[in-house]
Amino acid sequence: MRRRIAVVGSGPAGLTFARVLHRHGHPVAVFERDPAPDARPPGGTLDLQEALGQLALDKAGLLAEFRALSRPEGQAMRILDTEGTVLRDWRPRPEDRANPEIDRGQLRDLLLGPLGVQWGRGVSRVVPGADGVLVHFEDGRQDTFDLVVGADGAWSRVRPAVSSVTPHYTGVTSIETSLDDVDTRHPGLARLIGDGSLAVYGVNRALVAQRNSGGHVKVYAQFRAPLDGHRDLDPDPADAEAVRSRLLALFDGWADPVLDLIRRGDTFVHRPLHVLPVSHTWAHVPGVTLLGDAAHLMPPLGAGANLAMLEGAELAESVATGSQDLDETVRAFEERMWARAGRWAEITTAGLERLVGPDPAEALALFDQVQPS
Repeated sequence: MRRRIAVVGSGPAGLTFARVLHRHGHPVAVFERDPAPDARPPGGTLDLQEALGQLALDKAGLLAEFRALSRPEGQAMRILDTEGTVLRDWRPRPEDRANPEIDRGQLRDLLLGPLGVQWGRGVSRVVPGADGVLVHFEDGRQDTFDLVVGADGAWSRVRPAVSSVTPHYTGVTSIETSLDDVDTRHPGLARLIGDGSLAVYGVNRALVAQRNSGGHVKVYAQFRAPLDGHRDLDPDPADAEAVRSRLLALFDGWADPVLDLIRRGDTFVHRPLHVLPVSHTWAHVPGVTLLGDAAHLMPPLGAGANLAMLEGAELAESVATGSQDLDETVRAFEERMWARAGRWAEITTAGLERLVGPDPAEALALFDQVQPS
């Protein structure tokens, strides 16, 4: 018997879930608050790991297309100290496909494929009941489903149906800026960054630059501060120079070529980093579950999107090919998800403490611990 299934959110988790169900011939409704795929910038680049994100794409039948779009050279990583001295310069071998990069926008378009996402359909809340799960939309309409999957991110509207927990601030804020056409407009910075990522670690501060495709670079200035301690750094397109000036003061004394990553940036976006508790679980609620950031928001250190995609693929496979007992299928999936996500949440939480912490040597040691030789 076919079940009425809905997924809320068109990020990597929701789209992977929907795409794998589609591959198995099972209909699914995808609801997204954004009015169109390009309604806002899709974000930066993602490294998809072989055992996580790439495995999810394989389950969706999209691995070959991903490989054609991805950038294996983007795995390169260079680490400098605050004086500009190169401490590590790791470059992948030609055959290395462990963590190739792909732009978030390209990944979104790949996953969208034939899916009929219902754009501009924001969900305000979901209410589980004896006859199904009632979905309330922001436009006042309602609909009922046998299973509603919340893949709607950090501030999920689905999460309250299963958990009262909300994200808390990590103590680290990230200010994002970007450089366009870097190889032509900023050749010195292009050489400094290399083919992949550049990171510079100081005391309770870090600067990270990541190449995207087409000569676009995302730059992240990260620092420890109270949540309300840097309100003067809030993004204001009309006052970008004031934000730039205050950021340069925060990183005063760092090498000039490094500070050029801030000096040459365009607009600035303020992103305080929030997380859910490391071992976030909930009492199972029939008809509702969560994926990705909605379930286990963690520091952005390369695990979140990978986990979200694999979860989406695994849940979809279980629903499409498992037993007729949908509730037991979802319950078993949640147990597996919680165990794996809890391990990664511990790793990334500890990683953020070391990467943006009082001892820059800890960041270098962490790189040496996880980077292939």
